[in-house]
Amino acid sequence: MGKKSYFLPALSEFFSSYLPETRGASSNTIRSYKQAFRLLLEYIHAIHGLLPEKVEFKHLEKGTVESWLNWLCAERNCTAGTRNHRLSAVAAFAKFSLHRDFGGALSFCAEVGRIPKKRDAKRNDAVYFTKSEMAILLRLPDSDSKNGRRNKVLLSTLYASGARAQELCDITVGDIRLEDVSTITLRGKGGKARTVVIPEQCAALLRTHLDRNRLKGSDSLRHVFSSQTHEHMTISCIEAIVKKYVSEAKKLRPDIFREHYTPHSFRHSIAMHMLESEIPLPVIKTFLGHVSIASTLIYASANYELMNKYLRDKDPYAEQTAIAEQPNSSFIPQFLK
Repeated sequence: MGKKSYFLPALSEFFSSYLPETRGASSNTIRSYKQAFRLLLEYIHAIHGLLPEKVEFKHLEKGTVESWLNWLCAERNCTAGTRNHRLSAVAAFAKFSLHRDFGGALSFCAEVGRIPKKRDAKRNDAVYFTKSEMAILLRLPDSDSKNGRRNKVLLSTLYASGARAQELCDITVGDIRLEDVSTITLRGKGGKARTVVIPEQCAALLRTHLDRNRLKGSDSLRHVFSSQTHEHMTISCIEAIVKKYVSEAKKLRPDIFREHYTPHSFRHSIAMHMLESEIPLPVIKTFLGHVSIASTLIYASANYELMNKYLRDKDPYAEQTAIAEQPNSSFIPQFLK
């Protein structure tokens, strides 16, 4: 009689008691971990022709897990973030399995531990200002000059609204509502419009800007921000303004302003500051006009403490993988369903 496989019993215990009782994992985390193992067992069945009850820890060695992760990216079109989350599920089980079958699971656990997380290219773009850095930056424009006054309002609006550079260029007088709750309507990618609430401090600056430039309600189609040569400001002009004040900030405080900042850094900044204030990611997603929550996750990924907190409360990958990753469940153990 061959040696008994501890893989499936250990996996069953991992989901039935360890995750919910010992770790106190949320139902969403457990559900996403189950999805990972359904996909893994489907892959093993496709590659080795093994049913779950025949799988042993040795079948998860020799590059099997890493090949499965590559398969997820190539065949299931999952993102780097989803791939890393699937890896985290297997890594958590690998550590748990050492306490159930140390000899059998040791090589499996060691191999999983050596698999690197995949770097998400989007994370490189999430360069943002801290709140203190933003405060310094917004104080730099010279309020005694016409351009300085305009630039102060422009930078404040770029930050407060989370607007993309082109969206800021396109703001017209009719897009602004300065009332008890002040809002700006932005037109994003594909012509989709969204209305965002701005704080009173920014609203006050905009109100003064409109009055100073004699922009009234009847001028609803006029653009709010203009350059010296164009009534409709261009992206290159905004980039030049941001570059000017970032350069000044770096000279003033070279100890903290070290990154390569762009107009998009203001958008990243408001998103990070909202996240730090514990505003839920779905709310930030709507504020930024993202189509998928996966795009908003770069901000959680930039701060592991915030990301782990979010993962404890909600499976952020359920939305994007519900359709894309449905494994063949005919042979999947009942406890994974």
